[in-house]
Amino acid sequence: MQRKSTIWAMIGFMLLGALAVCQAQQDYLDVFTVQVKPEKRADFDAITKKMIAANRENKGDIWLTMETVYGPGNRVSFVSTRQNYGEVETALGAFMGALQKTYGKGTDKLMQDFNQCVESSRGEIRRRRMDLSSNPPADPAAYAQLIAGSRWLRTSVVHVRPGQSDNFEALLKDLKAAREKASPPITVLVSQAVAGQEGNVYYLTNLQSSLAGYDAIPSMQQLLGDEGFAKYLKTTGEAVLNSETVINRYLPELSNAPPAIVALAPDFWGPKATAMTNAKANGKPPVVNASEKTKMEDKGKQ
Repeated sequence: MQRKSTIWAMIGFMLLGALAVCQAQQDYLDVFTVQVKPEKRADFDAITKKMIAANRENKGDIWLTMETVYGPGNRVSFVSTRQNYGEVETALGAFMGALQKTYGKGTDKLMQDFNQCVESSRGEIRRRRMDLSSNPPADPAAYAQLIAGSRWLRTSVVHVRPGQSDNFEALLKDLKAAREKASPPITVLVSQAVAGQEGNVYYLTNLQSSLAGYDAIPSMQQLLGDEGFAKYLKTTGEAVLNSETVINRYLPELSNAPPAIVALAPDFWGPKATAMTNAKANGKPPVVNASEKTKMEDKGKQ
């Protein structure tokens, strides 16, 4: 009886492990991208910081913000990870709820001011394709470590022709195998748009701590060899409609980063460090919220 129980326990453990892997491959990226009016960039940053303060104070939504440096100017993207579609809706409610708690009736005005700062916007949901990613993080802790240490993201946005998704994904699997054999291994994270885009769109992203990190990445021909590279050119010619590569950088001052990431690199991602850095740059003392000011005043009276 005890042996049977042990066997069933092992089976259950394996099933749970398989389920966890499946769930990890099925989570999503919730991406909101805006094209900021150049003359409104300072206003845009200030309004975003107000939104961050409200969400931190009221345990609202969390996100990472990045800006396109090589590509369209003044393009800013806010990215959050979601486990499922339900969490997308829950997070939106938490975001708006946090604003309402802080600004009350002023929330509508805040959102209007935000919209006045942008020329256009796009919301997307992207499914993270760990099955196509090269050397993806093994668990949430490893993922947090990767993000915490990264400062730059180089992303290839690939629009695939109708009916060619299988061929393109087969090519990505070949690339995955080659990158995982490379020394050192190369990490490329793949996601696929499932809402908010036209056609079949894939995103291939490599993260680095500095731009110099991209110098060490081998070319596609070096990675695949002559025969593999010839296959790559043939497949992309047949399967790819168009593509572009952009380089983004993280903006910690406009991010409300998850605690796990902040804990790993507080000097970069931490809100206090960011506030002090901005204060020094502007020659002004850091802003202190009302609750903190009261505490300081009470200390001074003691």
